[in-house]
Amino acid sequence: MGISAATLLSADNKLLDTLQTELGKRPASLRSATFTPGTPDTDGDEIDRLLSLVDARPSAGTFIAYNVLPERIWASSYTTQTYDGTSDDLLTAGLGKTGLGSATAPTYASAAAPTASELRRNAIYNNYRALVDANKAAGGYGTLYGPNIDISGNDTLGEGKIAGTEAIAYSSDASGKRKITLMVQVPNSFDKTKPCIVTATSSGSRGVYGAIGTAGEWGLKHGCAVAYSDKGSGNGMHDLAADTVNLIDGTVATASAAGTTAHFAADISKSELDAFNLTFPNRIAYKHAHSRQNPEKDWGKYTLDAVGFAFYVLNEKYGTADASGKKPRIIRPGNTLVIASSASNGAGAALIAAEQDKLGLIDGVAVSEPQIQPKDMSGVSIKQGTGTVATLGKPLLDYFTYANLYQPCAALASDATGSPGAAFIAGYATNRCTALKAKGLLNGTTTQAQADEALQKLHTYGWTSASDVFHASHHALATPSIVVTYLNTYGRFSVTDNVCGFSFATTVGTAGATLGNVTATSPLVQAGIFASGNGVPPTGGINLVYNDASGGAKRDVLAVSPSTGLADGALDGALCARSLVTGSDPVTGSKLTGTLLAQSERVQKGIAEVQVKGALDGKPAIIVSGRSDTLIPVNHASRAYYGASQKADDSKSRLRYYEVTNAQHFDSFIDNAALPGYDTRLVPLHVYFNQAMDLMYAHLKNGAALPASQVVRTTPRSGTAGAASAISASNVPAIASTPANGDAITYSSGTVSVPD
Repeated sequence: MGISAATLLSADNKLLDTLQTELGKRPASLRSATFTPGTPDTDGDEIDRLLSLVDARPSAGTFIAYNVLPERIWASSYTTQTYDGTSDDLLTAGLGKTGLGSATAPTYASAAAPTASELRRNAIYNNYRALVDANKAAGGYGTLYGPNIDISGNDTLGEGKIAGTEAIAYSSDASGKRKITLMVQVPNSFDKTKPCIVTATSSGSRGVYGAIGTAGEWGLKHGCAVAYSDKGSGNGMHDLAADTVNLIDGTVATASAAGTTAHFAADISKSELDAFNLTFPNRIAYKHAHSRQNPEKDWGKYTLDAVGFAFYVLNEKYGTADASGKKPRIIRPGNTLVIASSASNGAGAALIAAEQDKLGLIDGVAVSEPQIQPKDMSGVSIKQGTGTVATLGKPLLDYFTYANLYQPCAALASDATGSPGAAFIAGYATNRCTALKAKGLLNGTTTQAQADEALQKLHTYGWTSASDVFHASHHALATPSIVVTYLNTYGRFSVTDNVCGFSFATTVGTAGATLGNVTATSPLVQAGIFASGNGVPPTGGINLVYNDASGGAKRDVLAVSPSTGLADGALDGALCARSLVTGSDPVTGSKLTGTLLAQSERVQKGIAEVQVKGALDGKPAIIVSGRSDTLIPVNHASRAYYGASQKADDSKSRLRYYEVTNAQHFDSFIDNAALPGYDTRLVPLHVYFNQAMDLMYAHLKNGAALPASQVVRTTPRSGTAGAASAISASNVPAIASTPANGDAITYSSGTVSVPD
């Protein structure tokens, strides 16, 4: 017997009613929709995502939306743990405010075989301190922010431990090669009648706890579930010589024993591994660099997956099974406030997720210092004061490979006098100037003239003068390794490719003839890397190695370039990296050919895959960034994205941009004993991350207006380098509800105007 059109229409409407209750908006009819379903190895489209998040089943003449484990979650990896908030907790792993503020990391009963709980504790300790200045109370920890500071900014929470439940699982394709760690923390203060979720996608290449001190802390304190993701790039290490890897809880196994349960293992055969180990012994593969997945292209999806996982975890915890034995969903996008958040790479992931969010899972965005790459800057310009920015909106690997050439020399410029960390590059900075001059990339006839010229090149290429004194520390601690990591990830290269002659390995650290040579990695490093690692070198004694150095493989900062005969910090490798981005030799200008051309095409394809439109479609969003950001310059990221988004959304735009003077990317460098001078020059951007979250929360919950885009003018602490006076609220004034005329950031006729 046929089914009448009226019956079909009635059933369709009842299904749409259920989905409207679920989402808070009515989707188009699924009867006429054309959608792409997922397979074990490929993702479907947004309709497929909806159908995989909600198990809508007919019941008593209508439909009920039941809870269902999201697709790609490996049920075998799913675990939950409850923390009492005393002996252990969600935010501090039982360490409390005092333990997180200690300069001494927690110890292991056996460093050779830490337990999973010990690794978790140390991962929380290290990741919290990596993003927040917890070095000294004088810097704001424990007074302006920290576990003890309540949501009103007062010191009332004691040690700040937070009881609750933590759920963790892998999300992966069938092969296990594209693997993401997802985690949800649910504080006991979560109110199922007023549900909220905050995303905390990891920053940098960090593991799943990588945003614990930023979005994690804010969300937990506000009684929200926190949805974490390592975004497929998080802190996975494969010691190729020992053939050991880490599991989801950080414990160690051989790659063969771990199989597909390994957090990361290099995708090479046994014969390839043996051959590589013979020619390049004691090398390390890292997940972000060597997974061959270019995970950045899916960072938004992985953030949305974390939100979907959070809804599952919440409904499992608070739902009640009906007669069918299944749990109807009571916490769903339609009744839950969701803020996409995080810092740095995690902030970029939040913005990308908001752009891709067609189901309406995300209500608003609040992020700091996003690593975000606009696709189209045509018709957009940036002015600071009366000056027009010459270079803007370049892809990350473009401006990083440029910085990698000139930063060491620029650190010797007159305007960079007194740079924190200058001693770290003293061994190769002058030689870098000399080598750049010899290759015709600088014209100055003295080291000083060359250095001043190099700094001016960086200004012309998008760095503000506020970054001048920070180039030395950034090249010493970040720039070269990020270049090599992103060359590999964008080109989807194998660890065996040794792109531009670079690899990762432990190097000899003691003075003598073997200083900087490759050596075996201690098993203790693998045992603790889940907790101590950041996903890129330098970490745990593992450094960037230039295989092609004169005399043999050497740590890059000690390497002699074959073409110059100088210990110039592996300039030859830096020039190769630059060529793969531009497609031409940076010295001769000639187009690449052969292997280099093929590698360049792969890199450029990967770069194109991660660039975004800036189309938030009117979703409310806040970006805060520091004007002194030397790692992710505002002219290439925050300012550029703000302009691209204004262009894309036009009158629909509800994006706000707050630029903070005397603030930059690495709050953890402030009050760091190895970098005196950060403390007297900079204030913590984290203060403004918290304000941005507060503003977005009030906007979404109560309809409070978002302040207009503006420059926030701060006052650095006084005192001597390394001993700055204590920070106070007067150093970090609040984002103004109405900015003064001289502080307003505006967009008009394609121009982003930022006051000096």
